[in-house]
This record gives sequence, structure tokens and C-alpha cells, in this order.
Amino acid sequence: MEFETIIGLEVHAQLLTKSKMYCACSADYAAAPPNTHVCPVCLGMPGVLPVINKQAIEFTIMTGLALNCAISEYTKFDRKNYPSPDLMKGYQISQYDTPVAKGGRLTIEVDGEKKKIGITRVHLEEDVAKLLHQTADGEHYSLVDVNRSGVPLMEIVGEPDLRSPEEARQYLIKLRSILQFLGVSTGNMEEGSFRCDANISIRPVGASEFYPKVEVKNMNSFKAVYLALEYEADRQRKAVAKGERLVQETRGWLDDKGKTVSQRSKEYAHDYRYFPEPDLPPLVITRAWVDQIKAKLPELPEARRDRFVSEYGMPVYDATLLTGSKDMADYFEEMLKVAGKATPPKDIGNWLLGPASGIMNARNIDTKVFRQKVSAAKFVQLLILRAQGAINDATAKSVLEEMFQTGKTALDIISQKGLGQISDTGAIEAAADQAIAANPKAVADFKAGKEQAVKFLVGQVMKITKGRANPAVVNAVLQKRLSQG
Repeated sequence: MEFETIIGLEVHAQLLTKSKMYCACSADYAAAPPNTHVCPVCLGMPGVLPVINKQAIEFTIMTGLALNCAISEYTKFDRKNYPSPDLMKGYQISQYDTPVAKGGRLTIEVDGEKKKIGITRVHLEEDVAKLLHQTADGEHYSLVDVNRSGVPLMEIVGEPDLRSPEEARQYLIKLRSILQFLGVSTGNMEEGSFRCDANISIRPVGASEFYPKVEVKNMNSFKAVYLALEYEADRQRKAVAKGERLVQETRGWLDDKGKTVSQRSKEYAHDYRYFPEPDLPPLVITRAWVDQIKAKLPELPEARRDRFVSEYGMPVYDATLLTGSKDMADYFEEMLKVAGKATPPKDIGNWLLGPASGIMNARNIDTKVFRQKVSAAKFVQLLILRAQGAINDATAKSVLEEMFQTGKTALDIISQKGLGQISDTGAIEAAADQAIAANPKAVADFKAGKEQAVKFLVGQVMKITKGRANPAVVNAVLQKRLSQG
């Protein structure tokens, strides 16, 4: 029997507000000592009263508008009851039947085809505390850090319109990009500010009924989401083929083992015993307020991509990659501003998407970290020196690597290490003669009509000159020497 995969994603994004969702404690807890950003409200003490964070509501409305949602004129908060050691009150203040936004869509592109993914709802709740699991003297125990408890958490629930792990990955990349451009969340999965739970099931092709869905948790990267969904889709198919019964459950992704494991049976809405939060009044969102927020929306990824294409002549593919994150798009435009007409936009884009991204990927860092070491001005100076012929491409790449490691300018590195490009014909002729003498087979291949032999000899000359020779001059000299015999 042939099956299709059905995937729906639930994304939680911590919001970049100064204070927590229902109290005045600072929401910037990352570097703080444990249990220092706390008060009676986020500790869940008896008799305390929550107060709604207005900025969090506005950020949620902004997100809803960016996702083409309808904004509710009336919304309220509800108590979601479940026992957990990281839930200080024994319940979470969330939203059940009246979310801030609902009925939206997000367009993704996979293999050149665009697809609209439905957005069920965007609602607000509070984050939970953090459990730190420890082992000492053979004993296992857990510590509770309440700093995170009460931080505004926005949940974006997607429709089950995704049909492959790759579509799920592209959905998450696009969604994170939108949140970053809006400035409402860092979107950092590794730090936990952008978290994804995936609901996945299978059904026979052409059928309308699904097999029981499985919720997959504990995925902290786009790669992990992709691998977990790929594993789970295969596991469910194999289980059905063996005649095993699939059950609705929650499974955790074990990154080190590359598999999912059962954690518990999946809860239903009635298990949480939702009821309206008695300590918070219903919230009326006026059209005037929504219009005011809409007027202040920043340029979003797709609009910026289109502008990069029309204004700078960038290829659509390059423009899409450059606007994949706000930091990269900002870095690109800052470099353009510094460079003026000295460096074409296409060259800047190529170096950002090529060598610079290579350095970032190798170290698993983002653009923000990279540009702290290599400012736009420093990077442009490197590209200008390359364009002027002071250094060649190979040297420029190695210099960029050292710029990132040391924070020095390209000019300082080139000067201190004597990396300037050799364009002197005499010096290159001497190196060419050395390469020709050491490689008679390549010379014979050239005489036999094999043009590839010249490329090999160019490489040998570059090796002799430690990458400093001007490749164009090297090629011309070799062609002349070989033609003359």
C-alpha cells in the first residue's frame, strides 16, 4: 500500500519584550544567575495577580498580520491545567478558543514549486521554568531555574498541509525569517527561543482518514526537525507493514541516536481542563489599534528579496538566500552602502554567500557573530584590494579567514605576511620555467592537444609562488612558453 505523509507544525517563539508576560520581571534571563529574575507572580505564589504585557499583544498582532491572519476583535486568556515540576502555578495561562489571530497562510517554495500552508492560529501564553538534570555520587536529581518562567511565548499552529520533511524545514526557515524581520523574536533554535513540536501521521494515498498522529518533541535545529520527521515517517510505514497498531502518542527525538522514542500518550484538549482565566479581563482589540500596528510593519523577507532583485540586479536565488535572515540582509546592504560603486552588488553577494557563509557554517555561528569580527567596512576593504589586483581570490579567502580569527584588517594582514599578489612578469616567468621543467608529462600532454595540461601547470606555478601569482598573468606566460617550445 502506498502512503503519504501528513505533517503539521506547532512553533513556540519567545518574544523580545523587556518584561515577562504577566509581571514586571526582566525577560532577559539568558546570562543571569539562576532564580534571580523572579517575583511572587512568576513564582506562582498564592494571592498574586497577573497583568497582561501590552507589547507581547502587539508583537502577536504583528505576527498575525505578517502571516495573513484575521485579528480577533475579542480575545481572552485561559488556564491550561497540567502537572509538571517546571510549571510553577500548576497551570499555564494560555489561550484556548479565542486566539489573537487565526486563519492565515504562509507560502513556501520547494523544488521550484510554491505552496500555501495554512496557519490555524497565533496565540499567547507564558513559558515554563527550566529543569537542570544533575548526577552526583550516583544519585540523579533535578534543579529548577525559574528565570524563564513567565517569559512571553507565542505559539503559531500550522495546518497539516505539509507533505514531506523538506517542506517542514522550508516552512520553519521562512517562519523564523519573518519573526526576525518583524523584530519580535531572535528565532534561535539552539538557545530555545524558537521551538518546534511536529505532528506527523500517514494515510493511504487517496484516503481522507489519517492513522493516529504522533507528536515529536526535543528538536533543536532545522536539521533535527528534518531527520526526526524522516525517521518517524519511515517508522510508521514499517509498523503498518508489519501489522502493528499505531497509537496517538508523544515521542522524543534522540539526536545522538538518530531516532524517536515513546515518552507518553498524547493528551487531548479536554485533558487540560481549560477554563477562562479569572484574574485577567477579556481583551478588546480595536480596528484602530490594528491599523496603527499595521502601518508600522517593517519590510518583510519577500518584499526585501524582490527589492534586491529590482534595485541591485541580484539573481532571485541569491536574493532569496540573502534575505533568509535579517542579519544577513542588513549586512549585505551595509556593505553596499560602504562600497558605493567600488564593488558590484553581485560580488558582495557572492562573497557573503560563499566564503563568509563557509566560515559561519564551519563554526556553527550566525551573521551577527561574524560581523562583530569582520565589519562591513573591513569586508569591503578586502574586496576592493582583490578587485585592484593586490591579492588574488585564493589569498583573499585566506585573509578573510584570518580577519575573522583576529579581527585585523585585510591591509594589516597582507602587509604583515607579505601576501601581496605577484604580477611582475619576470618573477612569474621564472616560476613558470620551474614548473615546466618539473612536469615534462604535462608539457607533452599540451603538445598532444590537451588544454587541461595548462590548468595543471597554472596550479603548479601558484604552488611555487604560494598562491600569490596573478592567475591571468600566469596563464598568459605559460601559453607563451609552451607555444614557443
